[in-house]
Amino acid sequence: MAQVQLEIIRLYEDTGRSVGDFRALVDRLWPRGLTRETVDYDEWVKELAPSSDLRRWYSHDPHRFEEFSSQYKSELDTLPKLSLMESLLQKAAHSRLVFLTATRDLEHSGALVLKSVIQEHTPRGTYLP
Repeated sequence: MAQVQLEIIRLYEDTGRSVGDFRALVDRLWPRGLTRETVDYDEWVKELAPSSDLRRWYSHDPHRFEEFSSQYKSELDTLPKLSLMESLLQKAAHSRLVFLTATRDLEHSGALVLKSVIQEHTPRGTYLP
């Protein structure tokens, strides 16, 4: 597999696409205040977002992040979701994979957990941190 660089960008602070980007919206819900025409994305992978129940329980409470992260990793450790992650990596081959999210706190976000899972499941030498 080719080398892929992975980055997380908050939609409301997005400065735009770079040449070669593959941009995936990774939130389960469409971002408030934005239309589909104004968001520059290639694919909406809401199937990779945390389940609705987990998302509601977490409620972006940083004190719950460790447990949220553990539960979300368990949700991602299924064949259909691993296949979706592999598909994203293939689509972003030789380029930058950009996760777009509406969350305010990127350090305690599902996008960060998803990035870490992809890094853990990607063989060494195929990913540039």
